[in-house]
Amino acid sequence: MYPAELTAPMAKDLTNHGFEALTTPEEVSSVLDKKEGTVMVVVNSVCGCAAANARPGAKLAAQNDKTPDIMATVFAGVDREATEKARSYMLPYPPSSPSIALFKDGKLVHFLERHHIEGRTAEIIAENLKMAFDRYC
Repeated sequence: MYPAELTAPMAKDLTNHGFEALTTPEEVSSVLDKKEGTVMVVVNSVCGCAAANARPGAKLAAQNDKTPDIMATVFAGVDREATEKARSYMLPYPPSSPSIALFKDGKLVHFLERHHIEGRTAEIIAENLKMAFDRYC
């Protein structure tokens, strides 16, 4: 577990841009058990590719004309139980930090694993997400 003073600015990087922080398994379930609408969940991380690629890419994508009904985030290494619960909805994909999942009507429809994020620019990640938003939102 990482100290809160280290991770708070990283978490705020998304929550200050309209992402809902899910910090308990119950909060995750209340969002991901919805059978109507779209939800994007960013699995946040302290790693460099989260800071340089995942978070900026998700924020850029959130400026698209079509966006998910709910944009949420869990923080790997901080809110362990919430992250584990979110990852249970992301199966069959293995745990990946950072990662970005898009759900429609309660089903996982698009997923970016760490290997899709690492080494790619925020703009490439945003374009990938925008295409998914245009298709599913």
